[in-house]
Amino acid sequence: MKVVLLGFGSVGRGLAKIIHEKNPGIKITAVADSKSGLIDNNGIDIPALFERKDKTGCCGENKLTPLEILDLAEYDVLIEVTPTNADTGQPAIDYIKYALSRGKSVVTSNKGPVALEYQNLINIAKKNNCSFRFEATVCGAIPIIHALEHGLAGNTIERIYGVFNGTCNYILTRMSDEKLTYQQALLEARELGYAEADPTYDIKGIDAAIKLVILANAIFGFNKTLNDVEITGIDKIPSDALQLALQDDKTIRLIGEIDAKKESLRVSPRILPQNHTLVVSDTLNAVTAETDLAGAVTFIGKGAGSVETASAVLADLLFISECNGRRN
Repeated sequence: MKVVLLGFGSVGRGLAKIIHEKNPGIKITAVADSKSGLIDNNGIDIPALFERKDKTGCCGENKLTPLEILDLAEYDVLIEVTPTNADTGQPAIDYIKYALSRGKSVVTSNKGPVALEYQNLINIAKKNNCSFRFEATVCGAIPIIHALEHGLAGNTIERIYGVFNGTCNYILTRMSDEKLTYQQALLEARELGYAEADPTYDIKGIDAAIKLVILANAIFGFNKTLNDVEITGIDKIPSDALQLALQDDKTIRLIGEIDAKKESLRVSPRILPQNHTLVVSDTLNAVTAETDLAGAVTFIGKGAGSVETASAVLADLLFISECNGRRN
């Protein structure tokens, strides 16, 4: 399988590292970062790519644009892992549409395009007999979309709820365990690389809400947008609230919930018993699906990280390779 990699940040670098080390039968024929691009239809030398990026800050030549790469490179699948723009989904939506319209499958970790244009992108993929997959957009390393679509096939999923944002979970864990204030815990999360310089999307609950929109549309066939989600973040929680909860052997977590029957989506802080299945530590994610046949099934794992998120991208690539695009 030949692939083009658009985006050489945390996830892109993690995926290139995995492909080099595990040799899963995937050849990268082109790569682009925000400043440059590189094409080698015989397969890019990955160690040399890392060396060039570290030394110059660029993957290749600055005159190559992503759309030129999609025209000139030989590839079966576009891997789109550029940064998320939750407002417009651009420029990723244009890249994805361009590849799909040419009959090339697409795998992405970019939440913006999936949250904003899921049905349209799926329709373009079907029309052109190729695949559009996006496992890495929800809960990083947890194969939640594949599990809900295939592992629980035949079940009616009645409700999905859980911890969808590792940054918030880390902050709340530290506020509870170490009695840190919200600002102290946020500063610590930033220093460890768990929170962005601008953490608004995470702490306001927007990141978790986007993931609910993706699941609602992809799993339940709804047509939801971010405006349909009732959102309350964690930035107004006083540290006293966690200590009061602790006195009753409880704690607080930011919980996202989809109620399929009511077609409602909500993100809000909830008080949970300390021994509740969803009370996980640090940056872990934990999601429960309530079903009619299997009962409640809970998935726990790392919700972010370079290699962890890249593992979900790799799984989508291998699924496409093994199914030869039959999913769509």
